[in-house]
Amino acid sequence: MRDVTSNGCLDLMHTLMAYRHEPIHSELMKIRDKYSMLHLDVLILIYHFAKLCSGAILEIGTFVGGATIAAALGVRDSGQEKRLIAVEPGGSVKHKRLGTRNILRDLERNLAKEGVTNMVTLVKGKSFKPETMSAVREALASDQIDLLILDADGAKRRDIDAYRDKFSEGSWMVIDDIYGADANEKITPSRADVDALVAEGLLNPLGFYGWSTWVGRWCGG
Repeated sequence: MRDVTSNGCLDLMHTLMAYRHEPIHSELMKIRDKYSMLHLDVLILIYHFAKLCSGAILEIGTFVGGATIAAALGVRDSGQEKRLIAVEPGGSVKHKRLGTRNILRDLERNLAKEGVTNMVTLVKGKSFKPETMSAVREALASDQIDLLILDADGAKRRDIDAYRDKFSEGSWMVIDDIYGADANEKITPSRADVDALVAEGLLNPLGFYGWSTWVGRWCGG
């Protein structure tokens, strides 16, 4: 497993280097500046996984749409039809660059501005609520999830357990808020959940990217 993990880490690092010479790099840089708190490298990997994967994409914690747009561009450039489901409860956020009084309003506006609204099924609600879970499963239909983008609160295991029966074997996992400033209240529970899932053999880690984002694969069957 160690050799497989090491090779996977090196492959992703090489992938990031290769994308720096592609037009999508500058396109995603603009998306990051306008809509995302994630590091550019993370958006590039989301784009890459969305382009590469064969199943559905589920994003939990969409905020104003940066990662959603990156995933939609990956689907666009794959030339294949893929379900892209984004879960967001809404609210407001104070932030120097991306502050918003109405997350859902700005999310829908940003998706429209980038021309990807028709590619995204937006589910409004908290990811773990029965009505949200039902809506996600209805949107997935018979498809399995090949890419999970998880950037909500600190309860990472709660969300993974809620949808784990829909993950394909080896599905890509992009999980934010794993390392960072102690002032971020999501860090400690997020890291504890992910570390426990790795220890149980359910997640295979492939490195940390950007400021605090964990990347790996699901191996829970």
